[in-house]
Amino acid sequence: MSLLDELYKEIILRHYKSPHNYGPLETANVRVVGDNPSCGDQIELQVQTDGERIEEVRFQGQGCAISQASASLMTDLVKGKSWAEALALEQQFKAMIVDGVAPTPELGDLAALSGVHKLAARVKCATLAWNALEQAAHQAGARLQEPKG
Repeated sequence: MSLLDELYKEIILRHYKSPHNYGPLETANVRVVGDNPSCGDQIELQVQTDGERIEEVRFQGQGCAISQASASLMTDLVKGKSWAEALALEQQFKAMIVDGVAPTPELGDLAALSGVHKLAARVKCATLAWNALEQAAHQAGARLQEPKG
């Protein structure tokens, strides 16, 4: 195993064993539940947003090391970003995971998941949290269009 593979394995295991931003977010105004029935991964993404920015984001759930590490790394990356910035990162991540595109510097430690592209059965694991983020963005956008009153 190469030194880079060892580093990537370490990052994934660290985020799996001690996930960042894990637990309930009482102030969340957007909640999305996602699951991957083929392997049992489940996630609830909770976001506190002003409609334009992701002020706070947390997740809860269970699953394999890849799904949980991906959620942990994603929440670190998108916290404080605008929805547009977060969705641009989602596109970069999915290009890396689904299409095998080289990771961009913006993805940071998420590059550790780049090898998932070669494991077709694990692509859904890696993208579960990101699919939930996309659904959350749609919910947040719908909230912006609701009449205020």
